Amino acid sequence: MTVARPTRVDAVSWAEQLAEVAERIGCCFLRSEPRRQALAYLQGLLSPVERKNSWQLAEQAGDPGPHRFQHLLGRAVWEADEVRDDLQAYVQEHWADPHGVLIVDETGFLKKGEQSVGVQRQYSGTAGRIENCQIGVFLAYAATRGHTFLDRALYLPEEWAQDKQRRRAAGVPTEVRFATKPVLARQMIERALQNGVPARWVSGDSVYGNDGKLRLWLEEQQVSHVLGVSGNHFVWIGGAQQKVSTVAAQFSPEDWSRLSAGAGSKGSRWYDWAAVETNSLSEGWARWLLVRRSVDEGQDRPTIGCSPQQAPRWKR
Repeated sequence: MTVARPTRVDAVSWAEQLAEVAERIGCCFLRSEPRRQALAYLQGLLSPVERKNSWQLAEQAGDPGPHRFQHLLGRAVWEADEVRDDLQAYVQEHWADPHGVLIVDETGFLKKGEQSVGVQRQYSGTAGRIENCQIGVFLAYAATRGHTFLDRALYLPEEWAQDKQRRRAAGVPTEVRFATKPVLARQMIERALQNGVPARWVSGDSVYGNDGKLRLWLEEQQVSHVLGVSGNHFVWIGGAQQKVSTVAAQFSPEDWSRLSAGAGSKGSRWYDWAAVETNSLSEGWARWLLVRRSVDEGQDRPTIGCSPQQAPRWKR
């Protein structure tokens, strides 16, 4: 694929758009110093600097050291949630796509100490094992014009939520309570929809798909979704409740279709797909069990989907 080199006109346009963003979020910073540093921080994030830490960004900005960025991120007074709302308003104005997809996922931040809020030994998908880490739940938006983050929430484990002394030492606000990752996801999805971000689909892995309350809420909001589930998840087909892994094993060779999941670093990512309709609670909507099988490994990855009543494209 050939990509055109940016022109001087492009560079001027990008600078003007960045200035517009800085002006939009400027009111969230009470003092002029963090307001200027926030713009420098955005410029650093958009720069070709490989590692986006305070030391590297300070060097990019020409600062003598990282303390200005560290102060902005750790001690300066500014309203992070208001900046998030401004971000979502910007996305709604410039990137709105009726076929957009809201994607929820979590990531781990490895830590050595025990003082960071929410840190404990827990599973990290980033590391692929149990590690001492924090877990953040993130909401992203994929649209025709590109993709961007929309929201974030720090997962506070129940052990942390119930430890008053530890909460007080770490500065956890009293109104913050324990919430599961699916609950955090629902809050962020609901907030984005209320802020006018258009989305036709919601997608996520089995951390969210295994939560029946989240799936039911999405159905009640009439938001189509495709969410991963584990093989021991149960679905209703006709009058029988069956384990997902059992249903997947019953597909015949004719039930599978080989389709690409999009381009990867080594070309198209080919998988075999099969689907069967399951019982639905909402009139005019259909539930499907969709199974993706790796062409090389033969490993099944099931998902549950719900959308206005129609068959998957290859079954029409």
